[in-house]
Amino acid sequence: MGAALWTVERTRHRRFPFRIAIEQEGRRILAVRAQSPWPGPGQQIFCLREHSLDPDEPLDPLEQVPVAHLGKVGRKLTVVLDRANRKRCEFLAVEKRKNDGTPLEQIFFRTESGIRAHRSRTRMELLPDSQLLTIAIDSGERYPWRFPGAVVRRRRLPAGDYALLEDERPVAVVERKSFDNLLGDFGALQALHHLLEDLASTDSSALVIEAQYGDFLDPKKLGGRWPAVHTARVLAELAALHPRLQIVFAGNRKLANVWCHRFFTACRTREASPQLDLVRETLAGYDPVVRGPAFDDRVRDAALHRLEQPFAFRDLAGRFPEVPEARVRRVLGQMTREGLLQGIGRGRGRRYGNASCPEPGA
Repeated sequence: MGAALWTVERTRHRRFPFRIAIEQEGRRILAVRAQSPWPGPGQQIFCLREHSLDPDEPLDPLEQVPVAHLGKVGRKLTVVLDRANRKRCEFLAVEKRKNDGTPLEQIFFRTESGIRAHRSRTRMELLPDSQLLTIAIDSGERYPWRFPGAVVRRRRLPAGDYALLEDERPVAVVERKSFDNLLGDFGALQALHHLLEDLASTDSSALVIEAQYGDFLDPKKLGGRWPAVHTARVLAELAALHPRLQIVFAGNRKLANVWCHRFFTACRTREASPQLDLVRETLAGYDPVVRGPAFDDRVRDAALHRLEQPFAFRDLAGRFPEVPEARVRRVLGQMTREGLLQGIGRGRGRRYGNASCPEPGA
C-alpha cells in the first residue's frame, strides 16, 4: 500500500478558491474546500467538506506532498506531511444545530503555528465527566490499590492487575510492580517479556512501577541482587521490545495508585467522547503504512550511497520526480555546508562527491 498524498488545487470559486484533498491509491479519503492553501500564524480557516466532485470542474494543481502520518487527537484529525517546513496541521470538526434542529458540520483548518497562537492552546482534550469508573482488580492482588468513588470488582483478569471496564470489557489495563517484585522478575526475564507482550495487546496499557528509575541504578538499594549495569540494560530492553507499552516509574505506592486512577479517568473520558463523522470516516478509509525515512533522509541516503560518485544535480533530482527540484537542491546545499559532500566545478557541469572520498583524478 502506497503512502497517501496531500493535494492542493486552485478552484474558480470566489469564497472557497482552494481544494485540499487526501488520496491514497486513487481513493479520496478526505476533500475540503478552503479559503487558503495553508493558514498563517494565529489563523484558523473555515472549510466545507466535499462530498462529490464534478469531473468537469476546472482545477489547477498547486502542490502534492506525501502524507507521513494521519491520526486523531480527541475530536481533531491530525495530518503530518513529509516535508521539512509547514508539515503539521489539523482539521477540527464541530457539530452544531440549525434552527430546525438538524445537525450542521463545521470544519476548521489549523496549522501548528495557528494552534500555538490560538487562545485554546492550553486547553486539555479530555475533561473528566461525572460518570463512575468501573474498575476490575485481579483476584490475585493481596493488597490492592484503592479507587475512591469507583465501582470496584474483584475477578480474574486475563492480563494486568487492574483494568478499566466498559460494558464488561477491558479498555485499559495496568500491571503493578513494586521495586522488589520487578527485581525478582529479572530472574525470569523471558517470562516477563511474555507477560508484557500480553499486556500490550490492549491499546491502552501501562507497567507502573512503585519506585524511581534511579533506585534500579543504586548499588545500595540493589543490595547485591543484580549489578546496576545489568538492571539498566534490562529496563532499556523492556522499553525497546515493548514500544506500545507505557512504562511509568511512579516513585512509590501512593503515587503509583494516583497515576493509575488518573490514567483510567482519562481513558474513560476518551471512550465517552463522541466520534465525529469527519474523523471516523477519514480514518476508516485510510490504510496506515509503516513510516519510513523522511524525504530529506532519503535524499541524503541517495547522495551518499546510491549514486555513482561524482554525480550531477539532475542525477539526484531524477530519483525523486514527485517533489519540486528546489527541495532536493536545499538538501544538497545542507549536505555541502555540513561537509558531507563537496562540489566540483560550476554551473551545469558541477558535480558532487562524498567528502570522505578523494576527488576524481587526485
